Amino acid sequence: MKADLHVHSDYSDGSDSVETVFKKAKEYGVTHISFVDHDTVAGYEAISQLGEMYGITAIPGIEISAFDFKRDRKVHVLGYDYSPNAAHIKSLCSHILEKRQAHSLWQIEQIRQSGIEVDADLIVAGRDTGTTIYKQHIMNVLTDSPYDSIHYQNLYKRLFKGEGVASGDIVYADAFDAVRAIKADGGTAVIAHPGQLDSYDLIPELIEAGLDGIERNHPDHTESDHQKVERLSDQYNLIMTGGSDYHGHYGPPTQIGSHQSPTAELCRNSSKFVGDRYPFY
Repeated sequence: MKADLHVHSDYSDGSDSVETVFKKAKEYGVTHISFVDHDTVAGYEAISQLGEMYGITAIPGIEISAFDFKRDRKVHVLGYDYSPNAAHIKSLCSHILEKRQAHSLWQIEQIRQSGIEVDADLIVAGRDTGTTIYKQHIMNVLTDSPYDSIHYQNLYKRLFKGEGVASGDIVYADAFDAVRAIKADGGTAVIAHPGQLDSYDLIPELIEAGLDGIERNHPDHTESDHQKVERLSDQYNLIMTGGSDYHGHYGPPTQIGSHQSPTAELCRNSSKFVGDRYPFY
């Protein structure tokens, strides 16, 4: 079994269609996958059908953009295997998507006013599935340079970071509300890449809200991060997951199926994600 529980598609800020991701996953021998597109559960019917077509188990997933207000820092919360209607998740994330879209349109206008031509209609027209505009979509019409090139990174920083004309961010959901929404929909809540966003101090506090696990394997994690996650997992009896955080050419080069989820002998017949159906622990 080879599981990648952290991939993105063009339903949010990934460049590839769901089918393209499945094709690549099949090529690399992935048997279980979860599309955790940011703040949306759209597309799961198509994901499920394509999963059957490619012989890959597709697990419902989402990555909620949240915030640790106590420490004034971002935190991402992964949700897995929630009920199909996902009413609480949708209610929470609809506000995030509305704010993100309004902010992206503001960013486009700021960039235009700075003298750089960028067409919002062209960006929207290029969105085949998802409707929310992300910074990656703006960058896609501004440059053909690859994500990891010096030109791309310099332009991105000049526009969106520090004193950039389109810098700033929206107010995200409270991390506790993100965990509660996932649990209310019968899902499993996992802190994403705590080493990347320095979320370790928050983890013990989220357990009372229902936190189930921590993402151990991630491209940005070091061996020190692995050890921290393992200690917290042992201390609080939390599951560990992992994935490539694949974004296609909208993100750093990474292979689907790399940084796969830790596995254990838990693949049996239970309907619980943390039970026997899915081999991730």
